[in-house]
Amino acid sequence: MQSVWQKASLPRFPHLDDDAKTDVLIIGGGIAGILTAYFLHQSGVPYMLVEKDRICMENTVNTTAKITAQHGLIYSRLLQDSGVETAQKYLRANLAALDRYAQMSKTIACDFQRKDNYVYADDGSKLEKELRALEEIGYPAEFTETLPLPVKAAGAVKFPHQAQFDPIKFLSGIVGGLHIYENTCVREMAGNTAVTNRGKIVADKVICATHFPFINKHGGYFLKLYQDRSYVIALSDAPDVGGMYVDDASSGLSFRNHNGLLLLGGSGGRTGKDHGNWETLRRFAREHYPQAQEECFWAAQDCMSLDSVPYIGQYSRRTPGFYVETGFNKWGMTSSMLSAMLISDAILGRENEFAEVFDPSRSILKPQLLLNGFEAVANLLTPSKRRCPHMGCALKWNKTEHTWDCPCHGSRFSEDGAVLNNPANGDLRQ
Repeated sequence: MQSVWQKASLPRFPHLDDDAKTDVLIIGGGIAGILTAYFLHQSGVPYMLVEKDRICMENTVNTTAKITAQHGLIYSRLLQDSGVETAQKYLRANLAALDRYAQMSKTIACDFQRKDNYVYADDGSKLEKELRALEEIGYPAEFTETLPLPVKAAGAVKFPHQAQFDPIKFLSGIVGGLHIYENTCVREMAGNTAVTNRGKIVADKVICATHFPFINKHGGYFLKLYQDRSYVIALSDAPDVGGMYVDDASSGLSFRNHNGLLLLGGSGGRTGKDHGNWETLRRFAREHYPQAQEECFWAAQDCMSLDSVPYIGQYSRRTPGFYVETGFNKWGMTSSMLSAMLISDAILGRENEFAEVFDPSRSILKPQLLLNGFEAVANLLTPSKRRCPHMGCALKWNKTEHTWDCPCHGSRFSEDGAVLNNPANGDLRQ
């Protein structure tokens, strides 16, 4: 199991040797943390970034690497729930992130290409509602009736001139000279001191960029987030679909091309629950692309917020100087750049007009909150010898990936108990 992006390579970095002190500590070496480090580095702010293993080898390397401000049919929901101003700011913030990628990619060989993005659905009324919402907030989206895909759809909403790229090539162009420490795992926070497996780090400000926040006593992220798995296969001798396509349905399919391959993704669901997997994608490919050959396959894991908007900003109201970047809802590339822009502005004391939209302390009174709470309570009452060390939930055996998965918050463990995905911060007890 290996993604197409792993053909590119990133430099290795040393581990922390002793105790340290810095102005800003970034915990987590995915693309969000690295972009934040890059912007702070450019501004001359003293910082350190620590990663428990190798940078970008967990969630970043398993993306489908689409960069777009079109995150499903989100704008009709934002308009209804939060009003015109919030929907406009969400759109402009993500378009700004797209533009920053375009600007940086001018000097980085990362296969950056402008592509139209499409969200399709089999319910035409949902598409019409989204188009009306986009018209109201002033964005010139388009309706496309015919798609070059073997799927049932009433059409699609098109965002022109979005983008795709190779994230590992992109990151290899910016990590040189950054203050990064690999194989340095933060076990816990004691005030403004990070306790690692290799020493202690005292920082004036801390940024948690660990995909799922690992500190439970602040912010309530164990209630505000859950995780989804999705699957990808890369096919040769398959059609070039011309753009980037994704189904509005959570269990639907996505399509985009990269270097002669068709990336067919989707067929997932909540981590720790029964859902589709690679075999579902393979059956689809055998039926619709019988000449195609599978070149590689991989899986992604995404943190899902209560309202489909990321949590970017101060970790909680009671934690000044402590920030978070999480809840990217399957749009990790665009949201990572946006996170880095927002958090670096906060560190530098610059006002950002979009910050309020993504404030982690906004209202959590959403229907998904009840579902998350129900899942956690039901699972805690489930008898099981295998319990997640994060909050004690019963683990479920994933026979497809041969892992122990947590249905509550999405932690995953290998067959022998080694932690694979957080928020769990350690291996299973034997």
